[in-house]
Amino acid sequence: MSDDVAVVGAGMIPFGERFELGYYDMIGRAYKEAKSHVDHGIDDSDVDAAWLGTAYGTLSNDAEIVSGARLSGATGLKGIPITRVENACATGSDAVRNAAAAVQAGQADVAVVVGAEKMRDKPTDEFMKTVTNRPTTRGMTAPAFFAMYAQRHMQEYGTTREQMAEVAVKNHANGTKCEYSHFDFEVDAESVLDAPRVSYPFGLYDCSPQTDGAACLVLASEDVADSYTDDPVWVRGTGNSTVPYDMTKRDDYLEAEPTIEAASQAYEMAGLGPDDVDVVEQHDCFTFTELLNMEDLGFCEKGEGGEFVASGATRLDGDLPVNPSGGLKAKGHPIGATGVAQICELVWQLRNEVGERQVPDATTGLQHNLAGSLAVSNVTVVSTERD
Repeated sequence: MSDDVAVVGAGMIPFGERFELGYYDMIGRAYKEAKSHVDHGIDDSDVDAAWLGTAYGTLSNDAEIVSGARLSGATGLKGIPITRVENACATGSDAVRNAAAAVQAGQADVAVVVGAEKMRDKPTDEFMKTVTNRPTTRGMTAPAFFAMYAQRHMQEYGTTREQMAEVAVKNHANGTKCEYSHFDFEVDAESVLDAPRVSYPFGLYDCSPQTDGAACLVLASEDVADSYTDDPVWVRGTGNSTVPYDMTKRDDYLEAEPTIEAASQAYEMAGLGPDDVDVVEQHDCFTFTELLNMEDLGFCEKGEGGEFVASGATRLDGDLPVNPSGGLKAKGHPIGATGVAQICELVWQLRNEVGERQVPDATTGLQHNLAGSLAVSNVTVVSTERD
């Protein structure tokens, strides 16, 4: 970015089945946590603009309209522009992308981004009615979308369920070290492989859970960042790309085109590449997805994602730790909050603040979301080092 944008505060609430908290409660608590993370303090009056990322707001909150006013009511921020963003599973990270662009453009010196989702208060079948009612993919759920890619990858490259199971084993182990995780228990490969079938090749432990959660970031322009923190984390690059939801319009089922394009945009903007990345928070909505993402983000060659993960390279003590937070698989996937929470984790990692799940000497991190029927992707590169 030509004008640097810094993250000066990051906070979130523990993910899970948060029946004791309402939507407003979650947003307010995440905002309070982010403010408390700002080293030199911050006042509400310092905030020039805000963004709210929520994907299923009206479905889960019994509200006719979910707008920026929801964020205003939950935080007390008022008299400023507040925009609601929805972009499927990339909702939160796309809200960050938009906020960073506004700061870069000089429209705000300080911007707040909150991602929040209430997914457990309503019965699952109500969500399913909405998710499966798309004209081009009627009746299909997320496991079915991703399973088609997984089966094709298995046929073409010899990818195995055992390699996918390694993702679940790794991310559940990481999740036990993360105080924000929905799942705080470990699993072994045998349990993953023997779990009840969801959509071949996925069993129950191959799938991320439905989760309640909220996360918040405070962004600042380079002109004022030093007044809020001595340890800013810079938003070096962002990227977003989409293709039609209609699965019949894909060239093949061996790559997610939006991830490849969004990563290219983010790397180019950052002036960095895959070899510069020390830690990754990426969209493991299903175990196979983590393998595919490693290829599409440029961390290994096409068809080698399974071998790359099975080698131990992505473990916490590996060459490229992936999802030290536990990922979507263990930390959870409250859709609007997910991307914001991933960036929170990277900010804490780069500031050496996460204890036993800390990646040593990390200076650059990459965040990634993959949404819908592998139709939308958002990538963010953050670093302690400026351009």
